[in-house]
Amino acid sequence: MKKNVFLLLIVISFISSTAQTITDIPSMEQKAHEGLYSKSMMSNAINNYDIKYHRCEWEVNPAVLYIKGAITTYFKPTVAGFNQLQFDLTDSLTVDSVKYHSTLLTYLQLPGDILQIAFSSVIPVNTLDSVTVYYKGIPPSSGFGSFHQGTHDTTLHTPVIWTLSEPLGAKDWWPCKQELLDKIDSVDIIVTTPQANRVGSNGLLISETQSGLNKIYHWKTRYQIAAYLVAIGVSNYSVYSNYVPLPGGDSLQVLNYVYPEDSIMAQSMTPDIINTIKFYDSLTIVYPFANEKYGHLEFGWGGGMEHQTMSFVGGFSHYLMAHECAHQWFGDRVTCGSWQDIWLNEGFATYFETLTEERYFHSTFVWQLQQRILNITSIPNGSVLCTDTMNVSRIFDGRLSYWKGCYLLHMLRWKLGDSLFFLALKNYLTDPLLAGGYAKTPDLKAHLENTSGQNLTNFFNEWYYNQGYPSYQLFWNQVGNAVNLTVNQTTSDPSLSFYEMPIPVEFKGIGHDTIIVFNHTFSGQTFNATLTFTVDSVKFDPDIHILSANNTVTGIPDVNALINRITIYPNPVKFDITLSIQLKKTDELTFEMFDVAGKLVYSKQEIIPAGSSVKTIPAEHFANGDYIINIKGSEINYSGKIAKQ
Repeated sequence: MKKNVFLLLIVISFISSTAQTITDIPSMEQKAHEGLYSKSMMSNAINNYDIKYHRCEWEVNPAVLYIKGAITTYFKPTVAGFNQLQFDLTDSLTVDSVKYHSTLLTYLQLPGDILQIAFSSVIPVNTLDSVTVYYKGIPPSSGFGSFHQGTHDTTLHTPVIWTLSEPLGAKDWWPCKQELLDKIDSVDIIVTTPQANRVGSNGLLISETQSGLNKIYHWKTRYQIAAYLVAIGVSNYSVYSNYVPLPGGDSLQVLNYVYPEDSIMAQSMTPDIINTIKFYDSLTIVYPFANEKYGHLEFGWGGGMEHQTMSFVGGFSHYLMAHECAHQWFGDRVTCGSWQDIWLNEGFATYFETLTEERYFHSTFVWQLQQRILNITSIPNGSVLCTDTMNVSRIFDGRLSYWKGCYLLHMLRWKLGDSLFFLALKNYLTDPLLAGGYAKTPDLKAHLENTSGQNLTNFFNEWYYNQGYPSYQLFWNQVGNAVNLTVNQTTSDPSLSFYEMPIPVEFKGIGHDTIIVFNHTFSGQTFNATLTFTVDSVKFDPDIHILSANNTVTGIPDVNALINRITIYPNPVKFDITLSIQLKKTDELTFEMFDVAGKLVYSKQEIIPAGSSVKTIPAEHFANGDYIINIKGSEINYSGKIAKQ
């Protein structure tokens, strides 16, 4: 899922006239989801059966906020003594009856949005059986989620109904099992609506039948699907298709349902998806739902939602379409197995969107990486692991789930190399235990390790489970052909003291340049290299492979100049002031800070050991403004200016 902040007019050849525009996909959908699910942020239904099939029959008029439905579910019990079945279903909807082999069953709508159905006898384990729930009502209002009724076309105010169930809104409009445990093996979706409308949904359109003043649309999908990815859109859509050539001479239909007032614009933009799908196919596996379709359905939201085989989109910019399309591989074929692991959906979609920038818009690709780093490092803490799955805003936190997750993948690609990284992703997507099902972060880690032969435990502990980011301080000098380099590192959050990474360093001289990769395993580590030219500049991580900020590179006359050196960052500061200290010998230092009026606001004495060390001064509670910091010891007398923002 993704937010879209601008419209980029792109033709089939991927020629872009837009320069240096940062895409901020997640923030709109994050904001839209805030406070949507006030009753429960979890599925409460008991997981004691396996769903095999749903036949969803709905009556929907987009001019009216209302739904009437009959959901037939085929299931197999997974435990002995099975005589009750539970669905997630809001108590805002009224259940009229429940039928089992033409017999009416008793049921209860329990607290916690649970529909509990009682059978008259035990159904044996692994026995295929079915039940039909008849219900109706007004789905609860949940902002830009669940079941939305509105209008489009500012002149005609044409009615529209669309759904968006992620993360836990499916129960707002149909009885289902919405936890990330059990995908539905196949679904038929049959929607009756006034004949002026069209219905878009998952899978293939089987039939479109006239019935009095109504039309009945029948869609079916025979791919496994999560409940939150089942969706319908109903309005007076204009329909057209693009086609993507597939290996072997076949083609993939890209079916577009767009508002009539936007059809000319959309037809000029959606062909862009052809090269995107071909590119994704080349990186991993062929589009995973090739036997059905891909498509776009326009809806009344500024972002998008990756409904399986038909993404709902609020526009047709390259970035939005590329993001939602990538979800068909990462999020739909393999779905995060917990909302803690939402980055397996959103981090991947964001990174594959970024890969299209690298491929087709390379002139702005590096700039985009820089902007994403600025966003990620604007706050010193936060992990990719979603630590609060009761909070929708945290699940869809753009800085962490999307952009930091994206950068985690960018670093893995750097660490493993392109061929092994993309081979590992192919193995992940084709794993029979994951494909068409759910995955968690250890599943991805296992494929990356098995494919590359690298142990990535430290990497995931540092970059996924822990918080923050590193800052690097490089000191270099050259004597003859020998280049000496010392690399210090500090971290933005106390949850971690060091990030271990191979670091690229670029050395330049007149008519020469080279990049050397150093395996940085501890702060203060020294390296030596032999170069055949005189170095006049050194740059850390020139291609921005590593998520880091506030890095410094300092040329020094000789290695002894490292002694008795103090580096202070970030500056300006929002939270903590970090001091990187190099001392020739252990010394007692006095740290003092004064505001512009000369008032002492901080004072402390500490014994600092010889060598490299880091000290943090909390600045979160300082008033905004300028400060003078003085540091004194037996062989050091430092004074500097710090700005607090």
